[in-house]
Amino acid sequence: MRNEEDTQTMKCNLWLTASHPHCSGHAGCPLMMIRRALLLCALLFTPVAFSADVSGIWKHAQNPAWIEIRLEEGSGTVVRNDKFPDRVGRKILKDLEADKSEQGLWHGLIYAEKLGEYKDVEVSLPEADRMLFTGKVGFLSRTVEWVRVDKIP
Repeated sequence: MRNEEDTQTMKCNLWLTASHPHCSGHAGCPLMMIRRALLLCALLFTPVAFSADVSGIWKHAQNPAWIEIRLEEGSGTVVRNDKFPDRVGRKILKDLEADKSEQGLWHGLIYAEKLGEYKDVEVSLPEADRMLFTGKVGFLSRTVEWVRVDKIP
């Protein structure tokens, strides 16, 4: 009985490794086909994973204001604001974390200027270069659009 188990284990191990005796690098080998399929999937889905990142410089869609989001720190800071220059350096986003159930969605806290405190915010990327902040206070909800830019002018 022990020899049959060992033989079966060896067959499985040989099939999973590159040194399968029946493959020897042939393109029609099941192992080679699986590897190629995995490589193709990795190449196809890599741009989606990278585009679903909010890190970088963002410009307010309507106002002359720019923020920098650092996802590794979970924060966003005002880096330029022509209308309110005193806000430069202010951390407007904090505790930003990716939603575990939905790609392209984050939750955190945003500084509500009129209230003088941080409130819950949902950050989403409907497109790679378009970000939405949606904040809710009671029954009221407000969404602000941001556009990704390469640098601060």
